[in-house]
Amino acid sequence: MIIRSKAPLRLGLAGGGTDVSPYADIYGGAILNITIGMYAYATIKPLTGKKIHIKAMDRGEGITLDAKKKLPINGQLDLAKGVYNRIVNDFVKKPLAFELTTYVDAPPGSGLGSSSTLVVAILGAFVEWLKLPLGEYDIAHLAYKIEREDLNMQGGRQDQYAATFGGVNYMEFYKNEKVIVNPLRVHDIWIHELENNLILFYTETSRLSSEIIKKQSENVTRKNKKSIDAMHSLKEQSVRMKEALLKGEVDRIGEILHYGWQHKKAMAEGISNPHIESIYEAAMKAGATGGKISGAGGGGFMFFYAPYNSKFKVIEALNKVGGRVMRYNFTPHGLISWTI
Repeated sequence: MIIRSKAPLRLGLAGGGTDVSPYADIYGGAILNITIGMYAYATIKPLTGKKIHIKAMDRGEGITLDAKKKLPINGQLDLAKGVYNRIVNDFVKKPLAFELTTYVDAPPGSGLGSSSTLVVAILGAFVEWLKLPLGEYDIAHLAYKIEREDLNMQGGRQDQYAATFGGVNYMEFYKNEKVIVNPLRVHDIWIHELENNLILFYTETSRLSSEIIKKQSENVTRKNKKSIDAMHSLKEQSVRMKEALLKGEVDRIGEILHYGWQHKKAMAEGISNPHIESIYEAAMKAGATGGKISGAGGGGFMFFYAPYNSKFKVIEALNKVGGRVMRYNFTPHGLISWTI
């Protein structure tokens, strides 16, 4: 028996950062995101005996451990170990023997939610294997708890829900970890047009999102007006983006992205830098009407909206600044698990 699962990565189109505590707890956050055909994969092969083998194929890492109720969190493949520890503690109450193999289509620090998506994929494989009675909200919330509480990782709440639900979603975030996922019924025509005009660009740099998110959270705690006002503006941006997509006003998307990017940079130090600004400027001069960095900022992926046929000139300009344009497609599906 082999159990497999996959969960999609996401692009945060608007509202990014308002899902992070304490802002979401105090003011309420809102984000609009869409999942893409890049995935985190997990495969579990149950074993007899008392060993656990974990292999991260994309990272070239692997470990073998004794099957115990709790695995050590020590910097070695902790995402997988964190999921296992929670599964054993909350559900099965006994050690499990298995081989877990994972792979992610994007590198760590990409800004596409790769870490959280991997947690969701691993969790989905365990849920499938053990036939646990967990729905979409349960899985997403459990993934959040594993990262933020068990592993003490800084971050927001959108990634786990995007990976689990999939598609185009307007998400609301409140105190006490309350999340409401509103799937949007966007006409296929507008989805195709958005996919045609949105350019995904990998800067070939990575960043430690936890440091940026920590600064952002501290700014709210210290009541930094500039930072908080920026987050208010990003929440408003998510409403504008939702209206534009639902009404088919796709050529407003560039200006909405640009509006958000100007405010996002004010949330915390390190979100942008001279290299990112040079990439953004090159894209805008070539015909893009707006764009942003994906995720917390500082590096990873960026994306730009290029209306009509301007994307060809924008791609040409981006190719000259280093990095690479990535092919992608949107996917309406979230976490999928199966047994063979």
